Amino acid sequence: MPPRKRRVVYPPPRTQTRQPRPGEPGGVGGPPPTEYVRPTVASINLQAGAGRSGLKVGDRVRITANGLYSGELATIDKLASGGVIPSAVVRTDAGRTRQVRTIDLEPVAGSAATPPAGSSEDSAGA
Repeated sequence: MPPRKRRVVYPPPRTQTRQPRPGEPGGVGGPPPTEYVRPTVASINLQAGAGRSGLKVGDRVRITANGLYSGELATIDKLASGGVIPSAVVRTDAGRTRQVRTIDLEPVAGSAATPPAGSSEDSAGA
């Protein structure tokens, strides 16, 4: 007589969810489950729409925003207030140009900008 055929047993699927064990978060007697917060979520500054008053073209400012130009000194080349959030085009001391929200600009003491070489003020005395 041939041996009996064995019953086929499949392993549980890897996508099967199990209930949390006692003592685990979400389980019986454990702490309540914490809500997951994505690390890439952007935070929005609601006061940015108001902008910073008192800035004008030629002022020396410090960039207070996070990022590549954070903390650098710059000169305002152009103010753009046509959008929802007022911004300014600034030129850093390193010569790079960047558009920044005016809320992220901090006026520097002694903000009188030095005129570029060859400007009309230099040639007026000659």
